[in-house]
Amino acid sequence: MRVRERLLGSFAPQHTTVIEVAGAVAGCVALRPAAGELWLEHFYLRPDLHGHGIGSAVLRTQLDRADAGGLPVRLNVLQGSAARRLYERHGFTVTAADPVDVYMLRPAGIVSPAATVSSAATVSSAVTGPGGAGAASTTA
Repeated sequence: MRVRERLLGSFAPQHTTVIEVAGAVAGCVALRPAAGELWLEHFYLRPDLHGHGIGSAVLRTQLDRADAGGLPVRLNVLQGSAARRLYERHGFTVTAADPVDVYMLRPAGIVSPAATVSSAATVSSAVTGPGGAGAASTTA
């Protein structure tokens, strides 16, 4: 319920990227600017695609964008979520926690591990939203 409320309250299409794998929609991720930093939000990937390196490839692309601007990235992840391990591998550390969420920060310029996508899938992403005709490649 809290995740749904968060999505409804903070979804911003202009900061959202649709993730495609082999030409099919596979998920989405948002990287929202806020007061000298970026918030990684709404990172969803189809469950059948977990564990294949696709999430790492997408995350690395988003972090490269942040690093290009010299900006740290913040996020929150649900307590007990397996996604926390992904974020920790990419340099995020815990800054706070409550009974539901773990809050994490990754300073700008941390070197992320190389992403290895286990299949020959092409991962691409396209920005959606008002005037969002741009595309960002996340080919792995």
